[in-house]
Amino acid sequence: MLRVGIVLYPGFQVMNLAVTTVFEFANITAKKTIYQVVLLSELGGPVQTSAGFSVETQPFDTRRFDTVLVVGDNEVVEPRAAVIDFLQRAAKKSRRICATCTGAFKLAEAGLLDGRRATTHWFLASRFRRTYPNVKMEEDRIFIVDGPVWTSAGMTACIDLALALVEKDVGAEVARLVAKKLVIYHRRAGGQSQFSALLELEPRSDRMQTALAYAKQHLHAELSVEQLAEAVHLSPRQFSRTFRAETGQSPAKAVENLRLEAARLMLESGRHPIDVIARDTGFGDRERMRRAFLRAFGQPPQMIRRASRVEGPPTANVGGLIRG
Repeated sequence: MLRVGIVLYPGFQVMNLAVTTVFEFANITAKKTIYQVVLLSELGGPVQTSAGFSVETQPFDTRRFDTVLVVGDNEVVEPRAAVIDFLQRAAKKSRRICATCTGAFKLAEAGLLDGRRATTHWFLASRFRRTYPNVKMEEDRIFIVDGPVWTSAGMTACIDLALALVEKDVGAEVARLVAKKLVIYHRRAGGQSQFSALLELEPRSDRMQTALAYAKQHLHAELSVEQLAEAVHLSPRQFSRTFRAETGQSPAKAVENLRLEAARLMLESGRHPIDVIARDTGFGDRERMRRAFLRAFGQPPQMIRRASRVEGPPTANVGGLIRG
């Protein structure tokens, strides 16, 4: 059995507790107790969440945990000395140490991220970079694994991190079934962007939303301005003018961003040859796709694919690890 210690403190963001449901359903799916989850705090007892209610915790002690995970909060609360001391001790005794959302600030304050790659909520990444210049902050990631240290982006990305932990421990099939039972898409890959091309555009009218939906469903096609305008029953000139006014982008740029997002998702799955991805997402050939990736991400598709892979193969047998 793998003991997971989750470090809480007053005002922690309650969404982070979603990781406990992932571990719970891993046990249910496997029909045995793979994970024992322990909620921890400096003094134990009730700890108030960001939503105002409290959860019961156990105090820090000398128990050994397979995995220690510190959660984030809304305000980047300065960690108490006891929290930092516990994280430093846990890093020496545990197989891995993790942070969700702004929990990365706590790991960095404990000196556990120096020289490592890490991520956090995109909104606070600049602040993180200024405060901890020795950490290689990559805010455009859902989660990052650097040796025994795992960090995730904000809010729901904690679920992706927990699913990745399950996949690492007991295999992809269990993680897939857990995701299915939680009624979510199978976990996003770590290298996936925190941002969505559609969310960035945010058109106001139904017509422009329909045009984008049409484009996303027909990325393999040419998708000229004339085609998009016809799909929403406007003249090409009127469509282009309205589209730019609502989104701040030209139709061609928006289509390229949608293609980049789709191609990146396919790359992260690791199952599709690059030539197939280029064809299916409308780039036509791998060279055209490579140039688009270099413009958008500063890296070719092959580098994006390598960066998205969690280090090391999944471990099918949890025997021999730290037991409860």
